[in-house]
Amino acid sequence: AVEAGAKMIVGPVFSAQAEAVGKAVRVPVVTLSNNEALAGGGTFVFGVTPAQSAQAILSIAAQRNLSDVAVVVPSTAFGAQSAEAARRVGRALGLNIRPETVQAGSAGLLAALNQGGKLPDAVYLPVADATLAPSAEALRGQGIQLLGSTQWSTLDLSDRPAFREAWFAAPDPLRFAAFNDAFTEAGGTSGGIISGLAFDAVELLRVLGQQRQLSAKGLTRTEGFTGVVGPYRFERSGLCERGLGVLKVGSGDFSLIGSTSV
Repeated sequence: AVEAGAKMIVGPVFSAQAEAVGKAVRVPVVTLSNNEALAGGGTFVFGVTPAQSAQAILSIAAQRNLSDVAVVVPSTAFGAQSAEAARRVGRALGLNIRPETVQAGSAGLLAALNQGGKLPDAVYLPVADATLAPSAEALRGQGIQLLGSTQWSTLDLSDRPAFREAWFAAPDPLRFAAFNDAFTEAGGTSGGIISGLAFDAVELLRVLGQQRQLSAKGLTRTEGFTGVVGPYRFERSGLCERGLGVLKVGSGDFSLIGSTSV
């Protein structure tokens, strides 16, 4: 592609491939991966990162005076990244982020969270794997505010009582709903965040191409960009600031209770 004249590359999605492509070319690479470790050396991380989800959801927690927050994650690389991001973001927001609770399931979860005889104000469950629903069920009725990441956006939570009144980070609901409706009509299936990111990345190429700014300088312009997933701005480091919404799970629906900007 570069030999044919490409001045910028969008993709790949996965870390190993993105790292290989970044090393092989000298043009900017906008990877759809959410691995912050890839940033730099001409590679720009465009995926929704654990830090972006944590910034959105923990900002709302801080605004609502939920100062004592526990983080529950599985023993996976993404779980560790999510816990570290929550610690970093929570510290900046002045929250008390307890040492993460690493659980393979829901057994003993409540006891693990009852440190010194006190349950936390909120529990952040950033990883939407098989441990999520059992953990939410174990915490049901305990007066604890459940918090989630953008990974929750891929799940149907509207009719699941354990998630009622929970909050989670999500793409800008107005822009993303319109995109997702159009995507579903065209392709027959829901798009999801990865399709929204791909759409935004191609639109990014179109905008910068029209302005003859397909370069690192064009990517890092001060005003940033607006996409269907939300507003965003690239930093010179290769990381991306991203604005996200925060949704509350209702009875068969969701409501927007806050958002972050860039």
